[in-house]
Amino acid sequence: MAIMTSSTTFQPVLERIAEEIERTPGRGRPADYIPALAACDPRSFGMAVADLDGTVHGVGEWRRPFSAQSLTKVFTLALDLAREGDALWEHVGREPSGNRFNSLVQLEYENGIPRNPFINAGALVVTDRLHTRTGDASGELLSFLRTESGNPGLTFDQEVAASESAHGDRNAALGHFMASYGNIDNPVPTLLEQYFRQCSIAASCADLALATGFLARHGIRADGTRLLTRSQAKQINAIMLTCGTYDAAGDFAYRVGLPGKSGVGGGIIAVVPGRCTLCVWSPGLDERGNSVAGVAALDRFTTLTGLSVF
Repeated sequence: MAIMTSSTTFQPVLERIAEEIERTPGRGRPADYIPALAACDPRSFGMAVADLDGTVHGVGEWRRPFSAQSLTKVFTLALDLAREGDALWEHVGREPSGNRFNSLVQLEYENGIPRNPFINAGALVVTDRLHTRTGDASGELLSFLRTESGNPGLTFDQEVAASESAHGDRNAALGHFMASYGNIDNPVPTLLEQYFRQCSIAASCADLALATGFLARHGIRADGTRLLTRSQAKQINAIMLTCGTYDAAGDFAYRVGLPGKSGVGGGIIAVVPGRCTLCVWSPGLDERGNSVAGVAALDRFTTLTGLSVF
């Protein structure tokens, strides 16, 4: 295993990983419950690593936009936590759920308080609270991603948003159920519109690796201003490690050893605090909703570089 220094380029490592992934036979299946995502080729693959100074290394389809989906939950969490601080944790927990990302099971037992911000129920709460504070949660998110990635062309994918809305009954159920406990401020239809727009943002591995950089810089944005306190950045990284890949978080921590967040569009973002950020994309998913090739690629990255939080 090679331990990488700050002057070492990631490009040879990425190229080796891409070659290994290309030889991997099983890639999983795209998310078929969102029709706009079902047609994606499960063998597509891209990966990018962004240094703290904004230098980006990439391989494969690393500049091809894809549906960010639940990756956006990390950014809405950061934007809301920056505004309201610890008061947020009165409305959403910080524990792994042990259930699927769209489960309703625990909400009744726990009085409408979702287990964590990265399952759908928790993300709805965070989006609701950000919307109350900004008047346009999805717009605030898009503006942030454009600025941090340096890509003003990032936008919502209206086809994906419409597809999610047409098949969003379970998310609607989650929203109404939490509203019955007083844990949702805005009208549920308004919240769902914001949430579906949030999840529909299309961005590339390069865009998302750059946008995640503030977590590797301990809360500092690309322009040098502070979004989060060092403690808040640590908190988000910790929740990513324990909850970011749904009920596979333990296996992800075991294999990869980095804070990470997956999305059913096939993307995974990951953070090496104080060093770099990564985004990998391959739309074939396992039964828990995580990219098969994406997890394998991150596993190889930490093995080849020696970079992990452990």
